[in-house]
Amino acid sequence: MESMRVLLAEDDPLLGQGIVDTLTRAALTVDWVEDGPGALAALKSGGFDLLVLDLGLPRIDGLEVLRQLRAANNRIPVLILTARDRADERVRGLDAGADDYLGKPFDSAELLARLRALHRRQRGAAASAIVVGRVKLDPAAMMVTLDGRLVELPRREFALLQLLLENAGRVLTRESIVDKLYRWDEEVDSNAAQVHIHHLRKKLYPELIKTIRGVGYLVPKVAEDT
Repeated sequence: MESMRVLLAEDDPLLGQGIVDTLTRAALTVDWVEDGPGALAALKSGGFDLLVLDLGLPRIDGLEVLRQLRAANNRIPVLILTARDRADERVRGLDAGADDYLGKPFDSAELLARLRALHRRQRGAAASAIVVGRVKLDPAAMMVTLDGRLVELPRREFALLQLLLENAGRVLTRESIVDKLYRWDEEVDSNAAQVHIHHLRKKLYPELIKTIRGVGYLVPKVAEDT
């Protein structure tokens, strides 16, 4: 699946935890808030690629969160969660600026598929596999191969490699990498990005990822074939 940082706004603890678990297993970074003010505060901080929004939030409901979001010209893709039998909620949500909706209860695979579609639409990209140099990454299958040989990567290393390959030719700062890979409530070592990069270089090949001193890391668009 595409590398993403997702904000989940859902007040049901069981459903919220289930969504977090589902997205985490798909190598996504998820931050979870349980009311409308929390969602608005998190969105102001930026850094999210997509919002999964329950309309029945306490204090400020999801529809008002959506209205304020669009009034502030924030164009983040929004997937609303609604009761399956409430067509009026779906219509009001879409009219207020939501990009898609999913009725409760829903299947985990459908949730992931809709998030993939929204993110591809936003990026204007539909390719399922990313190939740079000797490395091929298939987001849908969550597989990485080097010279056609399967390479096993832990979830976070997979997400980092995907982030780098999707941004081939662009320098990513250490701070932006950490923001994408970790939730805000996680303790992160100051050298976390460096450690993950070190592991990727050992498992793949060193020339794939360049260090831009004092800034961050870069995968060249045409990676060296060493």
